[in-house]
Amino acid sequence: MKTLILSCTIVLFLIPGMQYGQDYSRSSQDLQEDGFSYVLTDLNYITDAVFMGRRDSISAPYVYPSIGYYDKSGFFVNASSSYLTRSDENRVDLFLLSTGFVFDDDSWSGGISGSLYFFNDASYNVKSETVGDLTGNLNYDLGPLETGLSLSTYFNDGGSADIFAGWHLSKEIISTDNTWLIIPQFSVYAGTQQFYEAYYQTSRLGNRKGQGMGSGGSVPMGEQALEIRESEELKLLNLEIGLPIHYYHKQFIFSVNPMLAFPQSPATIEFEDTTLSEELDAVFYGYVGISYWFKT
Repeated sequence: MKTLILSCTIVLFLIPGMQYGQDYSRSSQDLQEDGFSYVLTDLNYITDAVFMGRRDSISAPYVYPSIGYYDKSGFFVNASSSYLTRSDENRVDLFLLSTGFVFDDDSWSGGISGSLYFFNDASYNVKSETVGDLTGNLNYDLGPLETGLSLSTYFNDGGSADIFAGWHLSKEIISTDNTWLIIPQFSVYAGTQQFYEAYYQTSRLGNRKGQGMGSGGSVPMGEQALEIRESEELKLLNLEIGLPIHYYHKQFIFSVNPMLAFPQSPATIEFEDTTLSEELDAVFYGYVGISYWFKT
């Protein structure tokens, strides 16, 4: 029953800036049906690229279409692109390819995936130095609630890899006619910050790649030796509340998800003889989208 939900969860995790915690449901006539292969297409819009509660000082809104094939064995392959919609930045900012496996066995469900990221040289996305990741998740149905764990390794261009761990608690609320699905959820994430250090080195402090814009209000500092103190240590990074709402009709799924992130463990940035302490604020962002799937 959860195979489609799991596959859509993985697709949403691959969106630039987003993380675990989002779920879809299949069409009402197929809620009890398993064991088929299908193609899933999506067209979504996200208001800002937020990852582990971090974002650039310039918003990065994306429109991102995707298409994936999901085999009845659990194997899947997915491709997507992300178009940056700022009026002063219009461009394709990311191509992404992923493959993996999902499963559903009574109360247990989960999946594993691997992805390749191809960012535009001018991207100021907080994940713009990421070139690939390996991600796994395992969920358990407690009856009234569902809980899950995720573990990821992110590979950075020219830098050390990051490790992230997440835990979430959610509640599915389904309408009596099986057309609405609401999933209030709470998530906690911990990890290292090598990706953030690479991002600061290329973007945040004015060292923009290509022709990308400077960080609002910051002074361009040129190429300087910079590091984030203790970036290799595992720390609490983000607490997040989400409220995914889905309406599904036949093969269509319409979705909206407002999210509120509370980033933790502010970075201490060191370069030359200067030390900066990062200020982190709560972040409100979200996405809307439409999906269509069909059996093969």
